[in-house]
Parts: sequence; structure tokens; C-alpha cells
Amino acid sequence: MPLRPRLRPAVVLGGLALLCTVSAPAGAGPTDTACARDVLVASSMQRQAIDQLEQTGSDEAELCRIWRRHVETMRRVASVYGRCLSGAERSERLAQVMGSEKEFSGLIKGRCKGL
Repeated sequence: MPLRPRLRPAVVLGGLALLCTVSAPAGAGPTDTACARDVLVASSMQRQAIDQLEQTGSDEAELCRIWRRHVETMRRVASVYGRCLSGAERSERLAQVMGSEKEFSGLIKGRCKGL
């Protein structure tokens, strides 16, 4: 059984497609500017987390460390998306990051005991 889950190409490509369509919330106030910046930063964090997953070796301790970092990143990204996005974009992005967080939390629980 491989140590690393295979990232489904459709999931990765769908996630990257979402990352390429960053848009700021409607309005022009200072909070909207902060949210626009926060969404860009969160999207970058999400992209980096995906890249790290794809580049992870097969050492189990390293996998667990990367998976834990990924889960924490997805939680932070979800917080930004929940606060700053709306409508279908909010729903889609939250579903994506929360699904990833849940998947990797399960892997950690099942395979990273004591690591």
C-alpha cells in the first residue's frame, strides 16, 4: 500500500482552475480591499500546499509533517474564503478546502499515530 495518497488529477486541476479566477468581493471600502488581499494570499497558500503535497517523498514522518501543515493551511484558507467570498464562488472554494482538510485529517488519524 503506498504511503502517499494519489491526488486525483480532476481535483488538482479543478483546484488550480479555481485559484486562477480570484476575484475581489463587490464594493470599494477598506474592508473589501483587505479581503481582496487576503483572498490572494489564501489562494497562494492553497497553491503552495498543493505543490508541497505533490513533491512529498515517501518517508512516513515527512508525509505526516506535510499532511499536518496542509490541514492547518486549509483551515486558514477556509477562514479567509468564508469571511471574504460570497455566492457560488464561496461555496465552491469552501467545499474544496474543507474536503481536502477532511481527507488529510483522516489520513493523519489513521497513519500518523506516534509520528
